[in-house]
Amino acid sequence: MTMFRDLSVLWSLFHILILFMTLYRSRYSQKKTFLLTGIVMGMLIFLNVGGLALYGTEVMGKVYILTCTIPSLLFFWFISKDRNGRFFFTFCTVDTVALWIITVTNIADFYFGGERYILMLAGRLVLFPLVEWVAIRYIRKAYIELQESVPNGWGIFACMTAFYYVLLAIMGNFPVIITARPQELPAFLLILVLMPMTYATIFTSLYRQLLLYRKQQAERVLQEQKNTLEAQLSSQQQIRKMKHDMKGYIATLSGLLASEKIKEAQEYLKGVELEAGVLLGQFCTNPYLNAVLVHYSQKFQELDADCRVDIQVGEEELPYMELCQILSNGLENACDAARELAEEEREVSVQMKYSKDYLLIRIRNRCGDSLHVEKGAMPVTKKKGHDHGFGLMTVQEAAERLDGEMFCYTENGNFVLDVMLPRHSFRKGLAT
Repeated sequence: MTMFRDLSVLWSLFHILILFMTLYRSRYSQKKTFLLTGIVMGMLIFLNVGGLALYGTEVMGKVYILTCTIPSLLFFWFISKDRNGRFFFTFCTVDTVALWIITVTNIADFYFGGERYILMLAGRLVLFPLVEWVAIRYIRKAYIELQESVPNGWGIFACMTAFYYVLLAIMGNFPVIITARPQELPAFLLILVLMPMTYATIFTSLYRQLLLYRKQQAERVLQEQKNTLEAQLSSQQQIRKMKHDMKGYIATLSGLLASEKIKEAQEYLKGVELEAGVLLGQFCTNPYLNAVLVHYSQKFQELDADCRVDIQVGEEELPYMELCQILSNGLENACDAARELAEEEREVSVQMKYSKDYLLIRIRNRCGDSLHVEKGAMPVTKKKGHDHGFGLMTVQEAAERLDGEMFCYTENGNFVLDVMLPRHSFRKGLAT
């Protein structure tokens, strides 16, 4: 009979690994992750099954936190991409669900299976694959997306799941196994019923956070489209104005030349050329980047802000979608900051240049004295409305798509946005 017990334990430990690996994110490749997991967890499973055969269920039930839970926690923490509340919540959730199945099948076998372990094995053969199917079919995709999109707020959920795990472990095995304490079984059964209800509440809350993130993503896309359309409209208006003014310029030049005032005509032509350069905005040879720069230079001109532009790229092929996102959102933030300042304090500078194998983008603008941002932190917007607070997040996401980094900080009364993009990543941006 003990063969069925040992098989059920081995089955449980194996499927705990499967369930966990469907929900967490490893920092290594899939092949390396499976190799490391097979070696380390295979040894751990072998040792625990051996201990079960030597010392029995009651002894191993009291020490399995030390022989199984903590070692596996340390191993998966080492290979996990997330080393914060997201990881601990995932780990504790999987372990608690597995412990719940193990405990329920233990009780069912004691009272209904005559302790022959057949019912225990049958229950686990059904319940573990069922939970994995639910996880893969309904939870995995949304849960992975949630881990990628929501960096904060996981700590309280991780603490709650850890509490349930410890509660089940203590109530089920101390001072003796729960089946040897029938007077405490009703309270223990209530805990077993309450735990799935609590988990349903947690996942409902997490799903609402995912829906909120998707809504914010959609709003960011709409804001990007709005900025693009505004830039295109501004460019079209400038072209129409230039066409209209050109008739007057030609008439004036014709009059000067007819009067043989060559010197005056040359001076006038230089003025026309200068004004055309301002209107058309020859900041960059890349038409997409130039459209963004022209649009925002006009905005800064309307604000009487001192705007300096130094663009040393554009001849080569560039991932303009991501670069336009970075420029437009960074410059939009600079516009918002300029509006809050006195006219004589409004200053903005934009730089784009190469340094070895990296494209460096820096947007610097004057900001209020109350703003203080440490390097590596993300400032929180004080503005109200659905279209505020997403600019820097969009910049960061665009940089990450090109394997780059974004930093922002305040320095000497200026807000500085730095973006560093490796040149080899441009092929990725162009491919998309």
